Amino acid sequence: MKRFGQIIGVDPQNFEKYKEYHAAVWPEVLEMIKACNISNYSIYHKDGLLFAYMEYTGDDFTADMDKMAADTKTQEWWNIMMPMQQPVANRSEGEWWANMEEVFHLD
Repeated sequence: MKRFGQIIGVDPQNFEKYKEYHAAVWPEVLEMIKACNISNYSIYHKDGLLFAYMEYTGDDFTADMDKMAADTKTQEWWNIMMPMQQPVANRSEGEWWANMEEVFHLD
């Protein structure tokens, strides 16, 4: 299992709408997340930033992310979410949510 921490900005004018969507995530999107071997997935908010935590239990992260990206319902969801998000300037090339380095963990 690999743990991921990610960060992205959120448009303050759309934050309440963002929360409303995430209070009732579409079942097809949730099913795809699970089908791509992601579990224990949470998103937190603080001062215009979103922090996501997830655990990946598969053996081919790239293939699973490609599978998710190819899913029509997920694409529809992302088309609604992406305009509300503001990627951080120092993210790596190709990232939307910026991956973070894990520096400590305790089970």
